[in-house]
Amino acid sequence: MRMKDKCGIVTAAGSGMGRAGAIRFAQEGAAVAVVDIDAEAVAAVVGEIEAAGGRAVGIPADLTRDEDSRRIVREAAKALGGVDFVWNHVGHPGPASVEGIEMADFDTAVTLNMRTVLITTDAAIPEIRARGGGALLYTASTSGLQGSQFSPVYSAVKHGVVGFVKALGKRLAKENIRVNAICPGPIDTPMLRVFVARPDQQSTHGLDKEQLIARHGGALPMGRAGRPEEIANAALFLLSDEASFVTATTLAVDGGSTA
Repeated sequence: MRMKDKCGIVTAAGSGMGRAGAIRFAQEGAAVAVVDIDAEAVAAVVGEIEAAGGRAVGIPADLTRDEDSRRIVREAAKALGGVDFVWNHVGHPGPASVEGIEMADFDTAVTLNMRTVLITTDAAIPEIRARGGGALLYTASTSGLQGSQFSPVYSAVKHGVVGFVKALGKRLAKENIRVNAICPGPIDTPMLRVFVARPDQQSTHGLDKEQLIARHGGALPMGRAGRPEEIANAALFLLSDEASFVTATTLAVDGGSTA
């Protein structure tokens, strides 16, 4: 098992890629703190893990609140006996346009894509250091590697996540704390449906959500959108000891779109 005896946290783990990751890590022997704002979804994922013989604890949290961003680390460390890894997967698509932007929407995007990530990282580093090292993983995006015309604010903040990962990875490398980012392309998840349901997408293409998802996937070199499990497998590698010489870098899992 690639994560035997490791303990860690996955945020936004109630659905999509986060859920797939929490389940995958538990299959590989990790004890997982499942964090999400949706308490029912948290309980469901914990139930799936436990039914399969894994170990998990559910921590419902609203990560727009600074205290919750810290609390999840305290509660995970107490319940699991320590923290070896954190997958900061929580995010928000942000406003679609710049013209007429509501600054409250901007603040929410920055909070969920960057602020909460920074606060949780601050709380997690001492816990990981106490274990002799470990791994921090962040979900950026292909929009953090190239500009996204569909969501400039999201793209800007995800570029910030990539920069943060590069800097923090170099800073913590000698402490055996690895820091990496995973950059998904279009993945068939609830979040993708939020993106394609925007008025600019609907008015530009005249297609429904499922048709737009197929269109985005069909435009990739591999000809399809990705699956949550494919992101989970990449995250598993980056968090496991198999990636012991990988830090301060980004891994695009995007069907070739950024090539």
